[in-house]
Amino acid sequence: MPRIANLYFRTAIVFLVLGISIGLHMSISGNHAVTGAHAHANLLGWVTMAIFGGYHALNPQKAARRLAAIQYAVYTFGVAVLVPSLYLMLSGNAAMEPVVAIASLIAFAGVLLFAVIIFSREEPATAAVSPAH
Repeated sequence: MPRIANLYFRTAIVFLVLGISIGLHMSISGNHAVTGAHAHANLLGWVTMAIFGGYHALNPQKAARRLAAIQYAVYTFGVAVLVPSLYLMLSGNAAMEPVVAIASLIAFAGVLLFAVIIFSREEPATAAVSPAH
């Protein structure tokens, strides 16, 4: 499996643990004010990252490109900042709103980079060598 696919799956499971932890905390406390952070951890973290990992696992030539590593870093940074800042904002810390906005834009930039990866042409694994005459 390509390294980037493995990174995505490992990161996705971290977000699943975080998302379930937020959900358990809401359930135990009876306070569901942070539902948005719970949803973002699960959907942007667990589900989307697992899908990104699956795509890269199925497309190893694209996974080997430098753009795949850049896209992983941008998207993961955006989501890793977005989820806790959204949690804090929804918990009553209004000062986190600009952080949530910036992190959302960074995560969106990661999605746009993934779109570039998907729509880019498939490159052959090795160049065809013509026999000498």
